[in-house]
Amino acid sequence: MIKVLFICLGNICRSPMAEAVFADLVAQAGLSDAIAVDSAGTARYHVGEPPCPGTQRIFKTHNLPYAGRARQISVADLHAFDYLIALDSSNKIDVQSMLAREGIEKPVYRLLDFAAGVDVPDVPDPYYVGNFEKVYDLVLAGCVGLLARIEKAHADLLQK
Repeated sequence: MIKVLFICLGNICRSPMAEAVFADLVAQAGLSDAIAVDSAGTARYHVGEPPCPGTQRIFKTHNLPYAGRARQISVADLHAFDYLIALDSSNKIDVQSMLAREGIEKPVYRLLDFAAGVDVPDVPDPYYVGNFEKVYDLVLAGCVGLLARIEKAHADLLQK
């Protein structure tokens, strides 16, 4: 099983959106039995809360099932997940610091590192700027590229 964790600050906007979008792409590809998807935040501001209303609107608009609640990333996550995907540079640095403190050598990627044709490095936080649909477009582009990367890198494990 390949495990993917999406990480943002509070785990109520971007990372649950990425989790839902990626899980939907994984299901469409027939890979739900081979790829597990989750999300977490680097901060604990919203632990236990559902996604924010703007993200919930995106779920409804795009028919994306989601029942998760916000949680904070843990040391156990650093060990358990194969792909640590930050939604922006700041959270990438925070996760890299956690890994260094624990003596774990593992890459941390930004979601948009995988997005073809996108000229920004970070998914903006819609909690502050709104524009959830634009954030969705960026997340979708990153998730499509990430799934293609995983399918290529793990072709032997993902044979359908």
